[in-house]
Amino acid sequence: MSAPEPNDHAQAFEGELLYWVTFDAPQYDSGGDGPYRKARIWGRYLRADPEP
Repeated sequence: MSAPEPNDHAQAFEGELLYWVTFDAPQYDSGGDGPYRKARIWGRYLRADPEP
């Protein structure tokens, strides 16, 4: 959605970035809250899809 942002949280890795992502379908968190259509995610929790 936009350029990654520096993650200034105390538990972030040095140089870790935050990314805005948009979900294909609305998502709920583990507590049942939602639906969420987009979220700001820490870089350590993202992975690239493998090439087909």
